[in-house]
Amino acid sequence: MNAASTDTPAPAVLVLAGTPIGDVADAPPRLAAELAAADVIAAEDTRRLRRLTQALGVHTTGRVVSYFEGNESARTPELIEALAGGARVLLVTDAGMPSVSDPGYRLVAAAVERGVKVTAVPGPSAVLTALAVSGLPVDRFCFEGFLPRKAGERLGRLREAADERRTLVYFEAPHRLDDTLAAMAEVFGDDRRAAVCRELTKTYEEVRRGPLGELAAWAAEGVRGEITVVVEGAPAAGPADLDPAELVERVLVREEAGERRKEAIAAVAAAAGLPKREVFDAVVAAKNAARQGPPAGKGLS
Repeated sequence: MNAASTDTPAPAVLVLAGTPIGDVADAPPRLAAELAAADVIAAEDTRRLRRLTQALGVHTTGRVVSYFEGNESARTPELIEALAGGARVLLVTDAGMPSVSDPGYRLVAAAVERGVKVTAVPGPSAVLTALAVSGLPVDRFCFEGFLPRKAGERLGRLREAADERRTLVYFEAPHRLDDTLAAMAEVFGDDRRAAVCRELTKTYEEVRRGPLGELAAWAAEGVRGEITVVVEGAPAAGPADLDPAELVERVLVREEAGERRKEAIAAVAAAAGLPKREVFDAVVAAKNAARQGPPAGKGLS
């Protein structure tokens, strides 16, 4: 006597799918299959999703919902409920990988907390593409996303990265690029090498390389398109390159950015290649000098 066969439902899974950053021919092969198989497709822009499926020749049967910055918090519980019911949920954003400066982090965190499997369809990345074509060191890098829109907050964030030795990658809106490059030149120095990558993989792709000062002057004339900026890391500072006043100034910048003094001293010492004690002594000496004499600008308290 044969036992009756039963169909085991597929387990719930959240799929993060990378989408082309420009040329639709760059779509990963698995993307079409995942679009066709999904029970629910959460898209940053449903109109762009429609154009993408048409370009790929995909017929979707799953429910399509919008999932963007404005409704991310409210929509996440709904998608988690679908996953709890065994659905295969596919998340796509306008370009690149979801959750990387795009909606998705909240959903991933909630899915992980519920024990739901999370996987990804690797795809094009503006970060890695810009790094690859920049001509700058790529063995170590850090991605900083978008800088704050307000000038003071933007300068503060850049000052936090002033001593960063790794190559830096930023996203920026075209109408703010000139101000951002000018701020970078102010904080990092006019001569720091950088690359502005515009419209990557698209028809009018352009990579403009040069010192930050020159790039800021170029951007002042106006730039259009999707922008990724790659900036060379800070040069290694030898023990003889920084005097005590400069060491103290670097500690102050980090403290103003929110670091505790102990951590700021350690970070400055590491960047300068100095013992922590030497930086600590410079800070203490500056603090004592500020107490003994009249105030002159910024000081340690």
